Amino acid sequence: MKSKTIIADNDTLHAQFELLGQDHCFIGRVRVKPYEEFIVTDLERRGVTLFPSGLSQQLSRSKIRQGRLLGEYMIPHTMVIFDQHDLLHGVNRYTENNIGKVVTKDDRKNGGMGIHLWHSVEDVFNQATLSVLPYPFVLQPFIADCRDIRVLKFGDYSENYERYNPTNFRNNLHCGGTPAPCELTAEQEGICKKVMTRGDFPYGHIDLMVTPDGTTYLAEINLRGGLRGACISTPAYKKMLADIHLHFRESVT
Repeated sequence: MKSKTIIADNDTLHAQFELLGQDHCFIGRVRVKPYEEFIVTDLERRGVTLFPSGLSQQLSRSKIRQGRLLGEYMIPHTMVIFDQHDLLHGVNRYTENNIGKVVTKDDRKNGGMGIHLWHSVEDVFNQATLSVLPYPFVLQPFIADCRDIRVLKFGDYSENYERYNPTNFRNNLHCGGTPAPCELTAEQEGICKKVMTRGDFPYGHIDLMVTPDGTTYLAEINLRGGLRGACISTPAYKKMLADIHLHFRESVT
């Protein structure tokens, strides 16, 4: 394979944007503004190699994209709501399936700050119709007493820990949860592998939701995230990430 010219910083990427093509490779996350992700699509259309992949970068930035492409691994009846038409369909679907409490997730908020609990899908409909709840958002059934597991997958390195908060259904450590190491089942390992393959993630921070009956679903996945609760130190994490990027760089030059 012909070697590629490596671009490793966003300033150079954007300065040379119109000149880039199949002979170039950008390593790192492309710096774009919200809803400017079409730049990633354009780069790949012109043959620019991106690492991590453009798909994984777009999924990382958006819960909406994750709900749309990775919804099969999430809680049944997970829906992406783009407009009132989608929400009306959701009202019918949730009512037909006797779903009571629901959760909505704002598209681009992290740390549990964009997660809202509603008594019914009709409450969501009312607030969205009155423009209190902006579109788009992810709509899911609420399942009480779920376990929350954070999984780190970086090359040969893997680490798992459970996050628990007895006073808040948001188990994120940012919301007051506490961490404890845990082991993954073969099924959970399989879910992580399938999600990473489907989203073309070379590495990732994966959040799993385990229901009281023991069923595991994907909550979300990201290329990067907080390390609070993890055993790996920040310097070791950064070196591990740099080594993965270096290994890919060497494979294309």
